[in-house]
Amino acid sequence: MEDTNSSLEKGFLLLGFSDQPRLERLLFVIILHFYILNLLGNATIILVSCLDPRLHTPMYVFLSNLSCVDICFTTSVAPQLLVTMNRSDKTVSYAGCVAQLYVAMGLGSSKCILLAVMAYDRYAAVCRPLHYTAIMHLKLCASLASTAWLSGLMTSMIQCSLTLQLPLYGHHKLDHIFCEVPVLITLACMDTTFNEAELFVASVIFLIVPVSLMLVSYDFITQAVLRINSATGCRKAFGTCSSHLVVVIIFYGTTIFMYLQPARSDSKNQGKFVSLFYTIVTPLLNPIIYTLRNKDVKGVLRTMVMGRRSGQDGHGLSCNLR
Repeated sequence: MEDTNSSLEKGFLLLGFSDQPRLERLLFVIILHFYILNLLGNATIILVSCLDPRLHTPMYVFLSNLSCVDICFTTSVAPQLLVTMNRSDKTVSYAGCVAQLYVAMGLGSSKCILLAVMAYDRYAAVCRPLHYTAIMHLKLCASLASTAWLSGLMTSMIQCSLTLQLPLYGHHKLDHIFCEVPVLITLACMDTTFNEAELFVASVIFLIVPVSLMLVSYDFITQAVLRINSATGCRKAFGTCSSHLVVVIIFYGTTIFMYLQPARSDSKNQGKFVSLFYTIVTPLLNPIIYTLRNKDVKGVLRTMVMGRRSGQDGHGLSCNLR
């Protein structure tokens, strides 16, 4: 018990990639650039979706929520990771680790539900186009988005609280890049069967069930698209869903690998790289996909930029006339 109390006072030692200094320096630069691009890209999506009335549709309501989750999710991990990678002392305070644990778990769980909700939205848009506005009305969109946020909050409170009740070994070393439930479980100095079973059940609810529902949705979407005689219609329908599917495959694939493997698995280095994917890489995919490949968003951005330029030109002209 004294070792455990001492551990809590000292905090945790995040080892990360400290055993590979060259790799750590390279990853520091990559993560820093990814984080900045993530902030700029997702903030742009939120700003454009709020300011332009043409984007006040269910798809962009969910996309704005997803961008908000991604900004907060990455911010809960990246700044602390960059700080510890840039100094010799890798210690993180106990309070900081606990805060990161709750926030990251809650936002990650919310993202799982939001991606599933977006898949249902795409199903309604492709398979029920004539009834789409009646099905996906704004009240339902708000309810679904709120459910995603609240479900993430609830599972975080339950899962993290159970994990923090475990007595931990005194060495307080986390061989990972941030404070995460599967990694903290490995530090427990008692039987963790219940915690691992609870984590497995939560993973099935937030990972396997949404993925299964999405596969069913995309099966219906594929069948509906194949019935479209127009080649242009097929390309548009596939384009609407392919971007979402790419994010789903990468995010759920890496998260399932991390959370559904045994808690005391030996694949620690693999787990670190996998965690980088779903905390740093996938949050950047949404801005890339929905700004560079989406005609609506590019059109709105172009209009906003041109409008600002014309306003500046008009101001300059009025000054010259004076």
